[in-house]
Amino acid sequence: MTLDRRTLLELAGPIALVVIAGLLCLTVSRTIEIYFLLAIISVAIVTSISVFVGNSGVLSFGQISFVAVGAFSSGVLTIPVESKAGVLPALFPLLRDHTLGNVPSLALAAAVGAVLALVLGLPLMRLSGLAAGIATFAVLMITHNLLREWEKIGPGATTLALIPETTGWLQATVGTVLVIVVAFVYRHSRPGRMLCASREDAAAAAAAGINVHRQRLFAFTLSGALGGLAGGLYVHMLGSITADQVFLDLTFLTLAMLVVGGASSLWGAVIGALLVSGLSSFLSESESGIDLGFRFHLPEGSRLVILGAVMAAVLILRPSGISGGREFSLDGAGRLVGRLVGLHTSKGGSR
Repeated sequence: MTLDRRTLLELAGPIALVVIAGLLCLTVSRTIEIYFLLAIISVAIVTSISVFVGNSGVLSFGQISFVAVGAFSSGVLTIPVESKAGVLPALFPLLRDHTLGNVPSLALAAAVGAVLALVLGLPLMRLSGLAAGIATFAVLMITHNLLREWEKIGPGATTLALIPETTGWLQATVGTVLVIVVAFVYRHSRPGRMLCASREDAAAAAAAGINVHRQRLFAFTLSGALGGLAGGLYVHMLGSITADQVFLDLTFLTLAMLVVGGASSLWGAVIGALLVSGLSSFLSESESGIDLGFRFHLPEGSRLVILGAVMAAVLILRPSGISGGREFSLDGAGRLVGRLVGLHTSKGGSR
């Protein structure tokens, strides 16, 4: 990958947005800070999904499975041993009798996500289209039910609590920037370019000597690793988690972020995650009622209905998302500013 000025700017834009969101956490109350942290971690989750979905063009509903296993593995292994003996007595001895620090637990979350993705990807990455969507949705269902029912690896249907809340603004920002950098480097690498070629025309890519199955498997595994890391950041921000929190709602929400921003670009994944996360937080608060100078209250369940409508509108009006499938560029911003300045000047001259 050639790190010229244009390439570095493509990376600088997404990183700058995340860093700004992280620094804003220092200026707001704890209640508002939670929303900023959720937005930052949403960027990590959506970016991890885009590594596979955006580059391969294969729709996967199973990527949140890797976020889930990362969250639960990191959460379980950071709870103090003395606490686990009382609240999680049915755990496997390896999980029950050992505790990890914060950073090792995040590394473990990434490793677990990668291993699971590799094992599942070996058969699944030969599928495309509807078959791939159904198969990955089945993976999501299986993962959810294992986490919800198997008390050897977690709390079962109850809440996994007592998890150290170590994901503050700094850890969330650094972790998300790491995910962005890895995703960016992969996209501009030779394997990333080969996978993008298969996205445009899988048959032509195969005829040109590209092993499509191998490239998809590599991206799927990398996506699993980044998703596991994002899950670790997520659970250490919440301090507790249930299997339902990393299931259908999060799957739908993160796919909406990817669609709204633009699945085929890293810039689109980042701005989509930040914008939809902000909208989702506002709508969630509105369902409980908020003061906007007047009492604004939405019916329960409106959040997902409105987000679904936004996603449908983007698909109809701008299928390539807000970013148009393009990466961050100062040239594009400069042209927009130039047009605005020219318009203002012409109006001033006419007067």
